[in-house]
Amino acid sequence: MAVLQQVAAIKGAVNGLMKEVLEGHLREHLGAEDMTKEERLEEVEDVISILKSYLK
Repeated sequence: MAVLQQVAAIKGAVNGLMKEVLEGHLREHLGAEDMTKEERLEEVEDVISILKSYLK
């Protein structure tokens, strides 16, 4: 039972880290005013790809 609790705690910590990293990435890259529409779309596709692989 203790192992399952540790695994659940690790999963929660990793999810929290993922949220922080993703938020920082979105603000830094997609919030940049000097990006073209094409660059934004490329960044969005990158984020979608990462999320799909993470949420498998």
